[in-house]
Amino acid sequence: MNTDLQDEWMQNFTFDELSIGQGATIARTLTEADVAGFAAVSGDINPTHLSDSYAREQGLLGRTVHGMWSGALVSAVLGTVFPGPGTIYVEQRMRFLGAARVGDTLDISVRVKALERATRQVTLDCMVRRHDGKALMVGEAVVTAPTHKLRAQRASGLRWHVFDASAGLQRLLEEATQHDGLRCAIVHPCDVESLRGAMEAALHGLFTPVIVAPVRRVRAAAEEAGLDLTSMEIEDVPHSHAAADRAAELAATGAVQALMKGSLHTDELMMAVLARPELRTKRRLSHVFRFDVPAYHKPLLVTDAALNIAPTLEDKVHIAQNAIDFAQALGCEKPKLAALAAVESVNPRMAATLDAAALSKMADRGQITGGLVDGPLAFDNAISSQAASIKGIASPVAGDPDILLAPDLASANILAKQLEYLGGAMGSGVVIGARVPIALTSRSDGATARLASAALAVILAQRYRSHPL
Repeated sequence: MNTDLQDEWMQNFTFDELSIGQGATIARTLTEADVAGFAAVSGDINPTHLSDSYAREQGLLGRTVHGMWSGALVSAVLGTVFPGPGTIYVEQRMRFLGAARVGDTLDISVRVKALERATRQVTLDCMVRRHDGKALMVGEAVVTAPTHKLRAQRASGLRWHVFDASAGLQRLLEEATQHDGLRCAIVHPCDVESLRGAMEAALHGLFTPVIVAPVRRVRAAAEEAGLDLTSMEIEDVPHSHAAADRAAELAATGAVQALMKGSLHTDELMMAVLARPELRTKRRLSHVFRFDVPAYHKPLLVTDAALNIAPTLEDKVHIAQNAIDFAQALGCEKPKLAALAAVESVNPRMAATLDAAALSKMADRGQITGGLVDGPLAFDNAISSQAASIKGIASPVAGDPDILLAPDLASANILAKQLEYLGGAMGSGVVIGARVPIALTSRSDGATARLASAALAVILAQRYRSHPL
């Protein structure tokens, strides 16, 4: 009997319905989520199963699936198919003959070998075999079979979701390293995390770093972290203000094509940039966070959480356009922007709703280009099509935004930090609107966030070459 585990109903076989040789087979194709999920739940993070490079060093073709996954698949057959609901596991013996890999389709079979009426125990031969015929596991299971018929609906609400926090970073690195190299000024990286982030970016081939900072403090941070600065170009300056000024000068003269914030205050760096007319454009500067969010189906941009404290409608036009252009640079052809407010209806007493409605209409009239803009939308109906449907909102953006534009810096910053610290999101950020991109993260961010932000700056710098602001 071949069975599909996607059937809506499960129906069992009682002890009295079983006979020698009777059995069932299911098929299962192994996925990345299966491997990551089994490792997370079981705690078995053996790199043989999680790292291709490590597995190859051990003489394997690549990483393999956990052997005990075979036992889990056999359990799935016994508990849901044959004998099915009401079955009680007593014993399992397994012998492993080969390893499965992601993408393999397996046949999992059980066959009745012996029946013991006094105890209602059933002994079954078990086998897991690849579709090419290779046996990967053989064994024997002992179960207590159910005594009465059961028909149960399969739980349809169960979803296996595994969030790989490194996957988004890997995609950014792959994209950034396809472009020509550039020089990036690392502004005052005088703590371990900012220095490590810059050096990791250099090691990944994102750019050639030019460290602008007090050399004594940089070397102290490098010594603390065990980092080698031998090949690093360092411009020695006395303090953070001087570092910001010198980095802005390098960008203004074209000596560097991007800036990366280190361990100095954001306003120090931004004031130095704004003081250079060569770095100014017709656009207002704004910041965009990029997040990989466990509960969301694609990367999500949040703006502006770092620069514009109480933006006017005119400011928000620039903020929206910057974010849309950035989304396009990341490969989103027609970004969807949700202009957020506390409610989804226009309320004259709530300025955020008026601004959001105006932004939506301005996009319709071509005053904001390249994306779809809708608002006002509250966060729930912006991010959830179900919430939008319940409230009777028909919107091409609701439930599928690429960009969330918040009413002001406070709400955007709170939203961004909630995504990161409560939602488990992986974030990175960049400043748009100057002649060069500026990788900008919080001073509390680790090296990974800084590496991802550097990748964003590289991608954006390439965009500026073909689409200058």
